[in-house]
Amino acid sequence: MQKLNVVAILTMSFQLVFSCSAFSQEIGFFKGKTISIVVGYSAGGGYDQYARTLARYMGRHIAGQPIIVVQNLPGAASLFAVRHLENNSAKDGTVIAMFDPGLITASVSAEGIPTLDLTAFKWIGAMLRDVRVCYAWAATGVRTWDDLMKRKEFLIGATARGANAFVNGIILRKVMDSPVRQIAGYPGSNEQKLAVERGELDGMCASWSALPPDWLSQHKINTLLRFSPTRPADMPENIPYVNDLTSDPEKKQLLTLLNAPGDLGRPFIVAKQVPAAQVETLRSAFEATLADADFVADMKKQNLPLDPVRGKDAEAIVRTIYSAPPAMLKRMTELLE
Repeated sequence: MQKLNVVAILTMSFQLVFSCSAFSQEIGFFKGKTISIVVGYSAGGGYDQYARTLARYMGRHIAGQPIIVVQNLPGAASLFAVRHLENNSAKDGTVIAMFDPGLITASVSAEGIPTLDLTAFKWIGAMLRDVRVCYAWAATGVRTWDDLMKRKEFLIGATARGANAFVNGIILRKVMDSPVRQIAGYPGSNEQKLAVERGELDGMCASWSALPPDWLSQHKINTLLRFSPTRPADMPENIPYVNDLTSDPEKKQLLTLLNAPGDLGRPFIVAKQVPAAQVETLRSAFEATLADADFVADMKKQNLPLDPVRGKDAEAIVRTIYSAPPAMLKRMTELLE
């Protein structure tokens, strides 16, 4: 009995020492370091707002309380930020990329960016199951989807191929056969909004959560359709779901696949080489931040909704998209060419 007690005590002592050592190493690793969140779009847009708010609070939930800063690296629909993470950044968890999940669709299609495999990255999580919409500036006189279909041309913007907005435009043009013409090259959503206000664009496809509150309250825009089966509580009931605008079963299946990345709005990833311990630390800190009362209050103050996806769940969603039937992936490739 005494031998057993001695063995148990030694085992418990070893476990305690090991745990304390691991905890000390974790604190030692992040203490004094700076974590960079590299945002794939320009400052002032929705992605930037979400990232900067997260950065203000997430450090307090990481052992060692590192400083977290936001860097903007716009370009190629946020692909520059992902490539930076992949090729140039530290692989220790001190660099996180926030990118446009439309890149998932573009990479799966195997035409635009065939070397990008987003299942290979470690997913920290996503802040919002995105509900994307398309709208018309009220001054255009376009109030409904039927009004849009009567136009000879309807101009919308995008940053570049691979952006969610670009995919939305492809849906409108090539799947729904609408008279939409898309103009790419805008650095971010802020610049597109200014173009809409100036009359350079007739409207835009964007996140419902990113629409300026005064545009809605003052009826400056008319929302024409949504790309998600989910309708937020603050969205009018008469906004049609794009799948309900067609009776073609194949088109419905294609639309569902094209819009699947919307479940991963505002996502954060780190390089595949980041050690599992650091990945778990970042995931835990991300989830803790989203439950932080100060953070939640700050988000509400900015009218930024939250509907988060855990890192492991995000990885499962991405794998599901990548494993779509070959015939459907081929059709997606044809559309995105």
